[in-house]
Amino acid sequence: MRADVHQVADGTYLVHGSNTNWVILTDGGAVTLIDTGYPGDRQLVLDSLAQVGSSPEAVAAVLITHAHNDHLGSAEYLRAAHGTPVHLHEAEVPHARREFLQQVTVGEVLRNAWRPGVLPWMVHALRSGGTEQHPVTAPTAFPGTGPLDLPGRPVPVHTPGHTDGHCVFHLPETGVLISGDALVSGHPTSRARGPQLLPDMFHHERERAVASLEIIRGLEADVLLPGHGPVHRGATTAAAQQAWERAA
Repeated sequence: MRADVHQVADGTYLVHGSNTNWVILTDGGAVTLIDTGYPGDRQLVLDSLAQVGSSPEAVAAVLITHAHNDHLGSAEYLRAAHGTPVHLHEAEVPHARREFLQQVTVGEVLRNAWRPGVLPWMVHALRSGGTEQHPVTAPTAFPGTGPLDLPGRPVPVHTPGHTDGHCVFHLPETGVLISGDALVSGHPTSRARGPQLLPDMFHHERERAVASLEIIRGLEADVLLPGHGPVHRGATTAAAQQAWERAA
């Protein structure tokens, strides 16, 4: 299986998995992996590492924007098989352990099945392990504040709403923002293209998700790497404003 890998800046790669993206940051022989796709995307994750000249053993840490199944997929595998630390916001750590689950239910999806794209997306999600549970046994909160001492020097920024502990990752040196599901550029269940929030059913607290767009507006970047959809080039201030106007 071949992953769809795009280099967007020096040492920065956006990978399109099966409906979900992840990001690889490289520095010499070391790698930071941000999100890991669905459980069914594991071979794509491994292939994407190989395509950038790396390997699972070279991953210094896995950073998770939020602990939904389509982003957490292979985190525990990497932790258990290779001893890779898995870091999240402190509010998301118990979510990754599956002490609770802030994720759209099958029932909620079925109630929205009349919307364009929802049923095909649901079938794909089920086939990709979207309802499986792969809790991370020993997740840890980000060590300190500011840039993390990892390849790419990502800066976690708390953007709650999609989940309580959702974070984006800012790369100020390269002008990149890795936005997870706080700001996306497309989704199979959305007819819109370009910067937007995910459809309402996916957010734990939609009002907080809308409010977090103001946080994103304060981050200077001109390349947006979302959890869903293609790379978006242009000021993230304008992208967040466009998503806010669509949400309003």
